[in-house]
Amino acid sequence: MQCEIYHPHQCLADIMTIIEKKGRNLRRKKMVVSWAYASSYLKPVSVPQSLVLQMPRFGLDVVLAHPPEFQLMPEIMEQAKEQARIAGAGFEVTDDMEAAFKDADVVYAKSWGPLMTTQDPAEGKVLQDKYKSWITDQRKMDLAKPDAIYMHPLPADRDIEVTSEVMDGPNSVVFDQAENRMHAQKAVMALTMR
Repeated sequence: MQCEIYHPHQCLADIMTIIEKKGRNLRRKKMVVSWAYASSYLKPVSVPQSLVLQMPRFGLDVVLAHPPEFQLMPEIMEQAKEQARIAGAGFEVTDDMEAAFKDADVVYAKSWGPLMTTQDPAEGKVLQDKYKSWITDQRKMDLAKPDAIYMHPLPADRDIEVTSEVMDGPNSVVFDQAENRMHAQKAVMALTMR
């Protein structure tokens, strides 16, 4: 249940997972939504857009990190700033992945295409390949808090988007997150089938 703009069921599973791991009081917890390099196709912007729109509503201070060419839709960015303002949460954007990871409670790093820069797949691939260093590795995870969780909606480009050390490590919650997709979608179905 994803479109070109939003991925609501993933976002529901994500907040469910964050609450399971970090508790209900998420105020002033830092969540990084970071672009990550992928060698596969240019992935949609729906997951990061849903995250920056929804997570401030739960009190999370969101830091969006991406290379300059990988911006999200301008209207989504305006809405995200407004949601953060209403919720009294932080929202900032950076093009420095390592600075974003510093002291993070939640790291959500995945790839998306440069859809606001170009619609040409070949040009997009050239842009994507400029940023192969945007991988979530243990060195970057060590910049986050020791109990930070690593999230990804899967499937991940293993050892390209994220190293196996992080993906299989003690901070990774990707399989709990994947299971929660099923629970979140069942809950939506139950609510809509009354």
